[in-house]
Amino acid sequence: MRVLVTGMSGTGKSTVAAELRRRGHAAFDADEDGFTAPGAGGSWAWRVDEISELLADVGDGLVFFAGCSDEQARFHWDLRVVLTVPETVLVDRLATRSSNSYGRGAGELDRVLADRREIEPLLLAAADLVIDTRQPVPAVVAAILDLVDTAASGAG
Repeated sequence: MRVLVTGMSGTGKSTVAAELRRRGHAAFDADEDGFTAPGAGGSWAWRVDEISELLADVGDGLVFFAGCSDEQARFHWDLRVVLTVPETVLVDRLATRSSNSYGRGAGELDRVLADRREIEPLLLAAADLVIDTRQPVPAVVAAILDLVDTAASGAG
């Protein structure tokens, strides 16, 4: 089963991927695990060939992939989880997070907020689960794992 964990910058994708790994799951972060490369206009694009290989290597296993890029539409995802927070929380997280400086550079916050207005509604429309990540990380991960268990049992 291939599970996409997506959402805007600052919604907690990397944190969720790290927690899933800590719990023993195969979880990858597009940015932190080297699956992105600089794209046009200062954006970042997924390394499609490498992600294709990763997903093929999983076979019938369970893998979580955290990231958000136009290229995510090129892949088959069994489940799509969208992480979200209100705009004020997103702005605060981008300004204060220590693990990633994206969102503090020239024009980056404006881009994230524009993406939130334009892209997030598309993500939400295709989501199997939407999670507000103001709740504790263990609760977020528990909701994702519950979705996976439900889908795996055929009850989804």
